[in-house]
Amino acid sequence: MHQEKIETIKSAIVLADAQNQDELEAYRLKFISKKSVVGELFAEIRNIPNEQKKEYGQLVNEVKQLADNKFQELIDKVNAASKKAKSMDLDLTLPATYIPVGGIHPLTATRQRIIEIFERIGFNLSEGPEIEDDWHNFTALNFPENHPAREMQDTFFIEKNPDIALRTHTSSVQVRVMESHKPPIRTLSPGRVYRNEAISARAHCIFHQVEGLYVDENVGFADLKNTLYHFAKEMFGRETKVRFRPSFFPFTEPSAEIDISCLLCGGKGCNVCKGSGWVEIGGSGMVDPNVLENCGIDSKKYTGFAFGMGIERIAMLKYQIKDLRLFTENDVRFLKQFRSLL
Repeated sequence: MHQEKIETIKSAIVLADAQNQDELEAYRLKFISKKSVVGELFAEIRNIPNEQKKEYGQLVNEVKQLADNKFQELIDKVNAASKKAKSMDLDLTLPATYIPVGGIHPLTATRQRIIEIFERIGFNLSEGPEIEDDWHNFTALNFPENHPAREMQDTFFIEKNPDIALRTHTSSVQVRVMESHKPPIRTLSPGRVYRNEAISARAHCIFHQVEGLYVDENVGFADLKNTLYHFAKEMFGRETKVRFRPSFFPFTEPSAEIDISCLLCGGKGCNVCKGSGWVEIGGSGMVDPNVLENCGIDSKKYTGFAFGMGIERIAMLKYQIKDLRLFTENDVRFLKQFRSLL
């Protein structure tokens, strides 16, 4: 009697089929679950005479294995049919799903372009810490002890240590390079700097600078001028005019500020250039001999020039942006305009 029941169940398993998930679940309940017909066969073991239990158990295990194998076979069949149905439902004529594309931030693009221009004429890249000590940020650069830049109203000092501050320029990186390398030195130092200034359309307490330094034998002011002429025309176009105005910086002598013809008005005069037709882009000059000596370089043998520019100022001129605050406000409407910089 048990033998006939087992054979009947085996035949039902072999003939079983499933076309979808519901029929698959029906098969599981009938042949796999604890309350299935196979489960009932296992429950019958307690009623089987001891001398027949071994043989009966082997037969029931064969049925269970057959049911499990059939179940896996039906699972694979239903899954394959489901994938096929989904692929048939795909309409290749539908438009693709729109995925918004980001872009490079205008400051990043400007920084990369500046680096590219100077790297092509032999400048390498150097970086340094944003939290700097007094020696590298002021003293080595020939700032006198009573210089206004050393006051709290101009510099962010670390409260517990008045000799440590957020760097006010990337000239501190140049000091580190001169201390650790022997001439010839030709390096470019881009980075973030901090000054205690009121935030407005033309100024910010956090901004970016790029500073260049060239130290070697027989370096003159003509080398500085030709380098910056080359940069201005590569960055802003061949028609750009450049002029140098005498100025003063503690770490250069002689010193000059660099102006270019206003790109917004073509030199005719506007609110950005304050009607002058010229816009300042940075400062420059011959490295003061005291700075060279402070860094362990023989000022009688070597000379050098240095220059510094605000990356925000360059970007404002390049892309005709009139408010510096836009760079840090993360306004998506503003940033979307620079997707083409990818």
